[in-house]
Amino acid sequence: MKRIVLVRTNGPRNAGSVMRAAANFGPVEYVLVAPQRPSILVHPDFTMMAHGVENVREKIRVLPTLAEALKDCTHSVAFTGRPRDGRLRSDWRELAPQIHPLCDDPRERVALVFGSEADGLNTAELESCKIAAYLPTAAEHQSLNLAAAVTIVLYTLYSGEAVHKRERGPRLASERQLAFLRAHLKAVMGGKVALSLAAKTDIEGSIERVFTRVPIEMRDARAWHMMMRALGSKLAPRDFGIGGPPHDKPQKRRE
Repeated sequence: MKRIVLVRTNGPRNAGSVMRAAANFGPVEYVLVAPQRPSILVHPDFTMMAHGVENVREKIRVLPTLAEALKDCTHSVAFTGRPRDGRLRSDWRELAPQIHPLCDDPRERVALVFGSEADGLNTAELESCKIAAYLPTAAEHQSLNLAAAVTIVLYTLYSGEAVHKRERGPRLASERQLAFLRAHLKAVMGGKVALSLAAKTDIEGSIERVFTRVPIEMRDARAWHMMMRALGSKLAPRDFGIGGPPHDKPQKRRE
């Protein structure tokens, strides 16, 4: 079993984001140790970032000391980006394969300990943990957001089933629907909006280029037709001699 322990956390947004990560890559126990804001669990930012997690506050324990959070743990890993008093730190990429089987063993309880956003874990807190580790980053920016760090660690230790549902892609307009859209736009924008022949030519050319080169979703096509109707158009595909294949459902004409 994994236990996330956040020590002296200050940001409700980080606390809420960690709650989401714990729900994504659980099962995970979640403990806050001496949070800097007594109202952290009722702060609007916490609620916003933990949105979607059921019974969120029932899944968090708040304890006054790190010792209490670790007392029933068989293993503990402290994460710190800063070396403290020469304490040897392990590269998490090398350490994770050793910790992974412990997290999957129901007889073990592994505490994953993270310090505050302001100054991390102090020397005494590091000494309370059996192992110290760091997440290697690029030299350009070595400071890692607390919630991001916890999410990375939980993801690398996740052994659960991938249950993410396949998402439906956008519904693209058919060739017939695109042909009608271009014709409709040209008829209204070029025929009624353009104030000169040159403007009409430019507008129709632009419509042809834009609405031919890029994929258009059906909802966007509908939105453009609604705009044309708002300008007084009652044109339909048959007005341009555009028929449709059998799978294209005919649209009701709005008078």
